[in-house]
Amino acid sequence: MAKKLTIVLGPTAVGKTGYAISLAERLSTEIVNCDSRQLYKELNIGVARPTQEELSRVKHHFIASHSILDPYTAGRFELESLDLLEQLFLRYDDIVMVGGSGFYIDALCNGLDDFPPADPVLREHLTKRVKEEGVESLRLELKKIDPQSYSAIDIANWQRVVRALEVTIATGRKFSSYKTSPLKERFFEIEKIGLCRNRAELYDRINRRVDVMIDQGLLQEAEGLLPMRQLPALNTVGYKELFEYFDGVISFEDAVEKIKRNTRHYAKRQMTYWSRDKEIIWHSL
Repeated sequence: MAKKLTIVLGPTAVGKTGYAISLAERLSTEIVNCDSRQLYKELNIGVARPTQEELSRVKHHFIASHSILDPYTAGRFELESLDLLEQLFLRYDDIVMVGGSGFYIDALCNGLDDFPPADPVLREHLTKRVKEEGVESLRLELKKIDPQSYSAIDIANWQRVVRALEVTIATGRKFSSYKTSPLKERFFEIEKIGLCRNRAELYDRINRRVDVMIDQGLLQEAEGLLPMRQLPALNTVGYKELFEYFDGVISFEDAVEKIKRNTRHYAKRQMTYWSRDKEIIWHSL
């Protein structure tokens, strides 16, 4: 019998966790997480990690499995998740994967091109420019020298912008030119199930979930992470807004409203990212 990986994806707060657990229970299998923040053990409330009750129903992998002190990439996820799937498929014919990180899902399904290694000096210079000039300056530079990358990557993520510029400047070859290799073949069948809701309902779920996070202690969790706020993993909605509150830049009430707004914007970017993928079978909840 063919081995099959079913990937449950969709915007934040749409209901992926519950859907994936129910599916895994029906298939009598395990779940592989592909959320780029839930894999960090230091992050819990702010990343909507599955509850202990949910984790007890189905065995999960890549949940609280790595430290924010150890930088993690989509390329590393590709290698580690493929190794894990190879082991799991010895015991199961079906595996469920769930998450909202499109880049991680693409890495697993299609593979990543062999990008050149990072240039730490150039990256430090570009990161300093982000702090001094703002990310918009670097976005415009990327648009000028590599418009294809500008259109394709998540330009709201300054780290992606820096990486695209870094590769282009360091190699003299456009970042987008590395994305031309054929897709890598996988030893298993892949089915992508996309979950969606009407916008008003999704946004209401996002707003209510943020309120629940605050009640569960998100403020205290963010305060404990303050000494590590410079780490890339903490440049994340739900934490960075509270860091602004701790800095005295905005009020607590404004920070909460900003988390809700930025989460809604993130959900919209997720849907835009996946709209290009014709392999996704969309299910309306």
